[in-house]
Amino acid sequence: MAVRQSPEAVLRDVFGFSSFRGQQREVIDTVVNGSDAFVLMPTGGGKSLCFQIPALVRDGIGIVVSPLISLMKDQVDALNAAGVEAAYLNSSLSADRARAVAREVAADEIKLLYVAPERLMMPEFLDQLRELEISLFAIDEAHCVSQWGHDFRPEYVQLGQIRRHFPGIPVIALTATADEQTRKDVQNRLGLNDARVFIAGFDRPNIRYLVEPKTSNPFGQLKAFLDGVGDESSIVYCLSRKRVETVAEKLRDGGFDAAAYHAGMASADRSRVQEKFLRDDLKIVVATVAFGMGIDKPNVRAVAHYDMPKNLEGYYQETGRAGRDGLPSQAMLLFGMSDVVFARKLINEMENAAQRQIESHKLDAMVGFAEAITCRRRVLLGYFGEDLGRDCGNCDVCLKPRETYDATEDAYRALMCVYQLGQKFGMQHTIDVLRGADTTRIRQFRHQNVEMYGKGASQSLDHWLSVFRQLVHLGYLRQDIADFSSLKLTPLTKKVVRREETVMLTKPMPKEPKSKRERRGARPAGFTEEPLFQILRAVRKGLADAQEVPPFVIFSDATLLDMANKKPATPDEMLAVSGVGYHKLVKYGTPFLAAIQSAGTPA
Repeated sequence: MAVRQSPEAVLRDVFGFSSFRGQQREVIDTVVNGSDAFVLMPTGGGKSLCFQIPALVRDGIGIVVSPLISLMKDQVDALNAAGVEAAYLNSSLSADRARAVAREVAADEIKLLYVAPERLMMPEFLDQLRELEISLFAIDEAHCVSQWGHDFRPEYVQLGQIRRHFPGIPVIALTATADEQTRKDVQNRLGLNDARVFIAGFDRPNIRYLVEPKTSNPFGQLKAFLDGVGDESSIVYCLSRKRVETVAEKLRDGGFDAAAYHAGMASADRSRVQEKFLRDDLKIVVATVAFGMGIDKPNVRAVAHYDMPKNLEGYYQETGRAGRDGLPSQAMLLFGMSDVVFARKLINEMENAAQRQIESHKLDAMVGFAEAITCRRRVLLGYFGEDLGRDCGNCDVCLKPRETYDATEDAYRALMCVYQLGQKFGMQHTIDVLRGADTTRIRQFRHQNVEMYGKGASQSLDHWLSVFRQLVHLGYLRQDIADFSSLKLTPLTKKVVRREETVMLTKPMPKEPKSKRERRGARPAGFTEEPLFQILRAVRKGLADAQEVPPFVIFSDATLLDMANKKPATPDEMLAVSGVGYHKLVKYGTPFLAAIQSAGTPA
């Protein structure tokens, strides 16, 4: 493919887009002109074009450092489908194929080469690169460079040597999420202190953020959410491998097309699950955070967190795997105090005091987001230093503001019960006493004799869970991790038990009828029910299966939706569809035009 000197021409002719988004053009111009850049841009914001287009515009070969094999393959497949000479070198290649790629690189037949950091820093590979004309170095998932990054990878630290080995060649580092401390650490370690910094807005307005306090039946909450997703791709995150396997099995038993994914599985099994998900042959993956960083799948419509993540950086990145194509999607978090207790226990076991302090701060921010009673998007963006300036209108708090009530009597009973139990028991046992339960522990400690026994029997378990969580969040109670998460009173308790203070709490979300819950889920704005969209999706799936590539490599859902809306009848009209470039028009245009014509012809 001939190198095009105009970024606009490459954007239009190769990638099929009519205009740049946000700061893309400024980033591209910076790198094309030979300067370094640090780019912080949300998942789905178009980071890849920021180095792919300069590599096609500048002379030489672009070297892309990517952390995961699957991510390399997906991006190379997508570039090849668009007519770009791209390849990757990693351990998944046979010896013959690796030699063939090396020959293509030496013959100047490759414009973009993806490599892992370990390979890039091998002395012999660096010697090979010195024989080439290199257009740029792109370091993807750059937060891995930082010692504070939540996906720290030691090999990435060595990438700071690139500037010494290849002076004068522009370096662009890109990440979707990094707080200010991590950003500065990345720039310092990569020698990019003089680089131009681009920080795009963190807002992903197409994602609807939902948070539900965990009830006594969290699986039922998850199922209700997924019932509304329909036949769309979803990811469910759990913190432990055991939880992953349990939830996946229960989903399959409930009729869902689901599979587990975690680091304890055999490599072949993980690859099989991932490949089926990428090709739309599997609808739901239940996974630990090991799944996702290498998933370049734009049509995930729902992400659910069965357990609370440890920090907002991780939560933001994981929820960002929904709706990468910009179409409406949802993210649901189930939040329980047991998650907080478990996370704090892990933090307290850290030997590094500075790291303990940082992680504790991050956890506090995560809890603050989960317990927010104001617009969640404002809380989330505020953590990353961005002021939305208004409520978003697309989170659970904005869509259905929580009702508050005078909970002074509930708070009094809860705090007095903790006091009468000697501040030696956890939340569940305290609630059992309040509700007048007949358990072995209550009989063992004769807690049926305390004054508060049964005083809260008229309220449900979920009601009292909500009360105790809020009392902890507001500082009236604390959980002592060192003492088996027992509840302890605080100085704020005194005024409540003396009845000198009014306590206002939010009411638990009312349980909706099953039929309403099933309609409530993550089905995005009804576009998937569009008949022509489904016809085009079937055409795409057939082409993808024949070529053994994921469907999104052919066209994204956003492109199919634009196609269904515009209903092009000629090749020229097809080029007006977002995401259709010249190469893809020639390669795929005919069957899609035929499907549109057939759908518009009366039977």
